[in-house]
Amino acid sequence: MNKSSSFITIENKFILMKIKVGLIGFGRTGKAVASVILQNREFSLEWVFRKTSVLEHRSVPEFLGLESDEPGLIFSGEHMNIKELFEKHPIDILIDFSSTESIHQYGEEAAKQKIKIISAISHYGDKELALLDQLSTRTTVFWSPNITLGVNYLLFSAQFLQKIAPGVDIEIIEEHFKQKEGVSGTAVKIAHALDLDVSQINSVRAGGIVGKHELIFGFPYQTVRLIHESISREAFGNGAIFVARNLLKLPDGFYNFEDILRPYFNIEQ
Repeated sequence: MNKSSSFITIENKFILMKIKVGLIGFGRTGKAVASVILQNREFSLEWVFRKTSVLEHRSVPEFLGLESDEPGLIFSGEHMNIKELFEKHPIDILIDFSSTESIHQYGEEAAKQKIKIISAISHYGDKELALLDQLSTRTTVFWSPNITLGVNYLLFSAQFLQKIAPGVDIEIIEEHFKQKEGVSGTAVKIAHALDLDVSQINSVRAGGIVGKHELIFGFPYQTVRLIHESISREAFGNGAIFVARNLLKLPDGFYNFEDILRPYFNIEQ
């Protein structure tokens, strides 16, 4: 059966076969993503996998205070390895909101079992990117440092504006919560896409800002500003669901948000 949401008939009743999802990472963003998945009828959150045994075997719906028939159990890497988890609780798609190192723990086994991978890790080194590329020869792999739809719309718009106004002055401002370390991976991606030096990124760390990216295009006598602001971390969950829907119909390969959005920007279709 094709791994996409479908219906089966039992005694003249139609039953929706949900897409089974596993989530790695259960921090503030992971919890918000889990909440969005649990409230979506097309997907079933089978489990959450985290490093520590805190909350182990708890039900995610119960922990988040949501009514759901989905299992959504929390498992710990301290007592179960990833191969055992995949075999006992099979999934169609794995969504990663954890850490840079996690891909080394689950990547090979996920590719072996043809589980589609969606990674929303902000920063990857050359070693991790090479691994993602290698895994993509055996399964469908997606990576984006920012998986929100809005910020990727912003990126598309910025590239178009730069194309029709070459030579315009461009400044990038990124704002995040006080504890966030390093320059925003999204801001770095924007800088590279616009062929700008990363040193032109202006970073602000204050309070509990979820995430804000602003591009200032300086024209003579006027400016144009493109702004994206994440109001709630649930925006990452909506982005992950959007990517998952589109990834289901794609063959093995390494994809980014441009690949997913490009067909939607083809006005001739």
